[in-house]
Amino acid sequence: MNEPDVIQLGVDPVRFGQSFVGSDAFRALFQEGMELIEDTAAYLDGPGREESRHLERQISLVYASESMRLTTRLMQVASWLLLQRAVAEGEISPDQAQTEKNRVRLNSSETTTSVDEYEALPERLRELMGLATRLHARILHLERLIAEAGSAPRPAAANPIAAQLGMLEKAFGPTE
Repeated sequence: MNEPDVIQLGVDPVRFGQSFVGSDAFRALFQEGMELIEDTAAYLDGPGREESRHLERQISLVYASESMRLTTRLMQVASWLLLQRAVAEGEISPDQAQTEKNRVRLNSSETTTSVDEYEALPERLRELMGLATRLHARILHLERLIAEAGSAPRPAAANPIAAQLGMLEKAFGPTE
């Protein structure tokens, strides 16, 4: 195969976001996110509710605050995942998704919970908080990659004369 067979002039590069949302990696991320949301909802509506009744007043307030922060974070994650899946399935265009993303805020919320308060929370809540934080961080990273790939300047069109001169030099050696 010679060089002209490999180089395709006038072809745009594949955008990362478009290729990622159609990948097996995205489907696995989507599944992981939805399972975490279901697990969290089941915990907070069941065992978590019971566990929170047995906490000291101050820790009960921390529990309420952290569970709200957790559900907010997971709703942001779910919104982002569903938006990306809609792009992957062709329901909306990447440009429409970009418009909708302005409504989905992937904020990283700061906590004022002390280490002692955190350690007094039920173990399962702490596990869910950690899983959600890690998933959220991964999605923030992916969102940055998608945004950077979408806003990256396109390479300047290759100069066809320079390409031809380069091939001539390669074939016949440099001119003196």
